[in-house]
Amino acid sequence: MKLLIANDDGITSEGISALAGALAQEHDIYVCAPSRQRSGTGHGITITECVTASEYDFTGAKKAYMMSGTPADCVKMGLMLLNDEGVEIDAVFSGINAGGNIGTDTLYSGTVSAALEGAVCGLPAVAVSINSLRPKHYGLATELALRAARLDFHGIDSRLVLNINVPDLPTPEVKGVKVTGLGMLGYYDWNVASRDKSGNLTLRYGGDRIFYDELDADSNDVGASQHGYATITPIHFDLTSYQLLDKVRESGIAEMRGI
Repeated sequence: MKLLIANDDGITSEGISALAGALAQEHDIYVCAPSRQRSGTGHGITITECVTASEYDFTGAKKAYMMSGTPADCVKMGLMLLNDEGVEIDAVFSGINAGGNIGTDTLYSGTVSAALEGAVCGLPAVAVSINSLRPKHYGLATELALRAARLDFHGIDSRLVLNINVPDLPTPEVKGVKVTGLGMLGYYDWNVASRDKSGNLTLRYGGDRIFYDELDADSNDVGASQHGYATITPIHFDLTSYQLLDKVRESGIAEMRGI
């Protein structure tokens, strides 16, 4: 297949090189990634200024672009640029991210959003992350990425998005792999306040993940991660709460009478 690889850690990161190197063993690789660190940008796109794109010498890639935009920009615009050059991409891969993207953190993740943008553009996609800000062990992450690329995407769903998260451990030390749903994820002391030299209040995100004692390895991706498992979660950009549609209809909020 022809695969487009993006990320949010930037085109020079170790993780994207590891992912591209693994997938290039079996597929044609194209890269479009940010010029700098873009973690936590979510699914934002650049609309108030132009996005610059320049060709980049990326080992193992048929072609690569370094872009000034967000991860979602890189996928949306990368697909457009490659299509104009006669390259039809079959699937989008994002990662390998330095840091896990599980539970509600997926809503903030540039890595996951790059994969979701692939689905928005009509393609299957895979996001891959390692649960460490300084990962050392890429073996299982790259193996699961290769397995994902071998899937019959269209036999499952042509807009399938898989969110893969792996412990930063040698493969034999990982307890296993769980296919599971997303959980709630919070942090201790997540808001760090201080004063700068001018006396202005400054705020930044920080803190450690909360450990949820009530969660076991089968609860959701947060519980499985806590207990040393890799996780695979199928996700989608459709945020509709289908189980609540009828209740909201029945609530009368949509009645025009009396307005």
